[in-house]
Formats: sequence, structure tokens, C-alpha cells
Amino acid sequence: MMSTIEASGLSKRYESSQALDQVNFRATSRQVTSIVGVNGSGKTTLLRILAGLDLPSEGKVLVDTREVGPDELRAHCTMVFQKSVMFSGTVYDSVAYGLRVSRAADGGIREKVTSALALVNLDGFEKRKARKLSSGEQQRVALARALALERQVLLVDEPTANLDPANAMIIERAIKESAISRVVLLSTHNLPQARRLSDRVIHLYRGRVVEEAESSLFFTNPHDERTRLFIDGELQF
Repeated sequence: MMSTIEASGLSKRYESSQALDQVNFRATSRQVTSIVGVNGSGKTTLLRILAGLDLPSEGKVLVDTREVGPDELRAHCTMVFQKSVMFSGTVYDSVAYGLRVSRAADGGIREKVTSALALVNLDGFEKRKARKLSSGEQQRVALARALALERQVLLVDEPTANLDPANAMIIERAIKESAISRVVLLSTHNLPQARRLSDRVIHLYRGRVVEEAESSLFFTNPHDERTRLFIDGELQF
């Protein structure tokens, strides 16, 4: 089982901007590592590179200290986006989609879908139309779809943005429970959420890691002035 995923000197340049600049960190299994920062700090770009969905301009991603490319990353990682996408058909079909693409055995698919739906409190929703669910329920389906794949790294991008507290609580609990058996990286600008869920916190500012620490130290004794300003709600873009 994978125990670490590591960014080593990751940079990402676009024509007119530098989204990431020499990002280095390591995330381990059985922990939730939160990546926090203001909008535009590079959080989503970083997760997409770790997921094998985008290529870095420089640097590499290592799994258990071994450099891996995008194809292998996609086999190890799965990503839940801020805005969920539901396929036409039932909730069962949406959650089972990735398993069917990977040609899992039918019996195994049913078991994994049932287990994943239970983790997000959607037991008994299998036959409902996925696109007719509320936005919060759809986001829970999207998380279940990722969990059903049982990948070793779960990447979650702003999972509860614009959701009501009840759905947010269910998603947070499922994310925390899922870290028991995998590496979990969560991007959020919701500091109370990061405080509740995180074992470690990474602060990205203008594409750079300006602070990384255990959660308790990050929120109570930040070393970088930009982190202190961010926690106090005073950091300017």
C-alpha cells in the first residue's frame, strides 16, 4: 500500500502567469493534509498535477520516493472536483461508472458501490435519478464515486463550497474516515473546515508554499507573517 505522495520542485507556468513556483511537500497515508490559501493561490492546479490531469512545467511527483508520470498517477489517484458532474441514469450508475471502465467484476462493483454510498449516508439511493438530487446529495455521490475506486490517494478540491451545513458535515466525516486507508489531500479556503479535518496544513500563497505544519501549530503558532494574516482574515491578494 502506498504510504506517501510527494511534490518535488513543482512549477506550472501559463502564458501570462506563474500558477505554481517550486512547490515541495510530502503527504502521508492515514492523515488528512489540507492545502489552504486565498483564491488563485494555485491549490486546484496543484491537485490536478498530482492527479495526473495536468503536466508541470518543472519538477516531479514521487510515490513512495519513486518518480511517476501522469499515467501512473491516474492509476493511483482519484480527484473530486468542486462542482460535481452527474451522468444520466441512476445513482448506482454514477457511482459504478469508474469501476465499470476499469472492468471490475460485477459482484465486486455492487459491493463497492453499496459500501461507498453508506460512507456518504446515501444508503437506499441506488435507484434514484442522479441528476434530480440536490446539489449537496450530488456532491456526496461524486465523493462516493471516488471512494468506490479504492485508489490510494484521494484528492478533494473545495468539497463543500456552497453546501448547507448538513451535507457539509456528512462529506467532512466521510473524508476523515477515508484517511484511515489512504493518502488524503484536501484543498480549501475554509479555515474552520481545515482546522476540523487536518492533521497537517500547507499554506499556498501566489503559487509558493509559505508554511507547512501540524494543524495545531499551524493555527496557533504560525511562523510566516502571511500565514498569520491569512488566519486572521487580513491577507490581501
